[in-house]
Order: sequence, then structure tokens, then C-alpha cells
Amino acid sequence: MEEITDLDIAIFGAGIAGLWTLARLQQAGYRVALFERDALGGIQSIASQGIIHGGTKYALTGRLTGSAMAIGEMPGIWRAALAGDGEIDLRDVRILSPHQYLWTTGSLSSGMAGFFAGKVMHSRMQPLERGAYPPPFDDPAFRGQVYRLDEPVLDPRSLIQVLGERCAGSCHRVAGIPDFARDDDGWRCALPAGPVVRARHVVLAAGRGNAQLLAALGHDTPRMQTRPLHMLMLRGALPMLHAHCLGASANPRLTVTSYPLEHGQVVWYLGGQVAEEGSGRDRDAQIRAGRDELAALLPWLRNDDAQWATLEIDRAEIATPGGRRPDDAYVGSRDGVITCWPTKLAFAPRVARLVGDAIAADGVAPAGRDGPAIDLPPPPLASLPWDGELAWS
Repeated sequence: MEEITDLDIAIFGAGIAGLWTLARLQQAGYRVALFERDALGGIQSIASQGIIHGGTKYALTGRLTGSAMAIGEMPGIWRAALAGDGEIDLRDVRILSPHQYLWTTGSLSSGMAGFFAGKVMHSRMQPLERGAYPPPFDDPAFRGQVYRLDEPVLDPRSLIQVLGERCAGSCHRVAGIPDFARDDDGWRCALPAGPVVRARHVVLAAGRGNAQLLAALGHDTPRMQTRPLHMLMLRGALPMLHAHCLGASANPRLTVTSYPLEHGQVVWYLGGQVAEEGSGRDRDAQIRAGRDELAALLPWLRNDDAQWATLEIDRAEIATPGGRRPDDAYVGSRDGVITCWPTKLAFAPRVARLVGDAIAADGVAPAGRDGPAIDLPPPPLASLPWDGELAWS
């Protein structure tokens, strides 16, 4: 007879949502294991900008959008975890900056100025006096305004590493998509080149990989959409900066996060509108667009000796009418399968809570047993985008 390992929950996908959900379910007493084809951090999580924001950047048109309201509680949850006082102990995670900045290239319209002065936004951001502007905005050539957001920026690799260590022994690398079969008490999962596990619930947290997993499970819903990004990287003697440039739309015109390298160098990781609009450009055209954007927004900043690279990545999300960006994380339950798309790094705690609620609503109580011994190797830790083999120019 084949040997079967019984689980309460089997999670597929070791990005931020899968790992946070694993840690939370373990603490609740569930017999749970996580399976990953590639590496801890997956594809989207390790390539994120590490921003834990509360939706302020989605309110740049002068009103609180659905995205801004849905994500508003996240920074408080993360701050508690980073202090060691939250549902997950993340005190060992490297914080790149305790706050971010918003900047304008000129005077704000009266409507936006009034909005920023209102009570709702006043609690989220503070205007800085010119003498307190950080580099590169401390240059006399800068004519805009700077606001500080007390929302942290994390090292994504450090975050994934700490979460992986919290769940050591429960993360397993598999060679591909399992063969799934429904049985009376859940799902039978025959892992490629591995054992068979039987789980009362299956949680899909594999980002783009959810589509393949859903197909293997025989499910045609929920449907996924992907929205492409063409991120930019710039490395050289640059100041550490974590900031969003206000544009005309609800998205920032440019988002900059920074990462320190050896020998005093810094990587700027550039997202925002330039990354969204760059999905149709080839590498050289996207680098030209990035150069032009920095020249327009920070014309006094000298980066002639800096090197450029790009990264094309697809964001996987719940499908929406017209392919618009979802306002909230998605967690849906059907026939013992819970499918998750967090849409944002900051939504991981919300995803984990909603998964727990769905499991409890289906009557699955924690078994209160030790974690199962599964004879599979652990996944390696993913590399940051700029640590890979990139063509720098």
C-alpha cells in the first residue's frame, strides 16, 4: 500500500501570501505543509519593491479610492509584526526605511492641496519644511514639495528568509504540478517524484501558477488576469531614496525604492507609470524612457556613470471587468479549494486571515498535532532581481 501523509491544509506557492498563511495556520494548530516548485519568494514577491503602504499613493487624484480604503489598515498590522508584537514575529526583517516620501514637481492644484490638508490625509502624511528635505530633494534646483509617509519599506529577500525560518521544516520543494483527485474528506495530491498527501483543504497561493493548479484540480474558476510591468534598475553612486512622484493619474508617475550594494553603490528600483507603460517597449527603449523620466523629474541629479537594466514581470490577479487593477486582495473558496491573489505585498496578512476564515467556515477545526514529516528538500531562497544575470549597460 502507498504511504499517505494526512494534512489539514496543503498550501501551494511560497510567495509572501503562502508563507504568511502557513505561519498563521500553524500558530492556529492546523496540520499544514507548503509546496513550491522553484524558490521561497516565488516570482512576484521577491521582485516587489518592499513597500508596506496604506493606500495613500492611490489617493493622488484627490479622493480615497477603493484601493486606498482596502489597504488602509495594513501598515499597523505590519508595524506590530516588525516590532515582534504582531501575529507573526518579524522583528528580524531588515527595514530599508521606516518611511517613504511623496514629491511633486511643482505647486499642487488647489483641489489637491485642500485634500492633503484634510483630516483623512493629514493622519497619513506630513509636509516637510524645505530644510528637512532628504537627498536628492535638498538641491536648490528642486522646486516641488515633499511629504513624508510613515509607512516602511522592507528588504523583500530578508522578509522571505525570516518567514521561511519561522516555518522551517514545513516548506517543501516539488518537481511540478501534482496529480489531484477528490476523495470523501478532501483532496488527494500525488506530488511529482514525491509522496502522496491527503488534505482536507488545498490553498492556492502560487500567483501566476494558480492557473495551472486550478486546471489540474478540474476548476475553471476563478479566472486570473495578468498585467505586465517592465521595471527599471539603475545602479551607481546614488542616494538612498524611497519615494513616489505624484502624477496626473491615481498611480504614481514614478516610484523609486533603493537597495545598498557593496563599495558604496546603490540600486534604484523604478516602478510606477513608467513601468506600466513600458510593457510594450523592448529593453533599450525602456531604458531610454527611464533616462528621460529621471531627466524630467530630477534634472539636477547626475547619473551619467550609472548602469541600467530592466526586468519584465507579470502581476497575477483575479480577473476584473476591463482588466482594471483589483481594489483588494482576492480569496475565494470552492469545493475544498481556496484560491488567493494578494495583488500587493502589503495584503499578505489580510489574505492569511481570509483563508483562516474560509477554512473555519467550512468546519475544518485544527487537529492540534505536530507538523508532518515529508521527505522532500526545502526550496532555496530566491535572489533579488539585481542579483541575477542581467545585462547592465
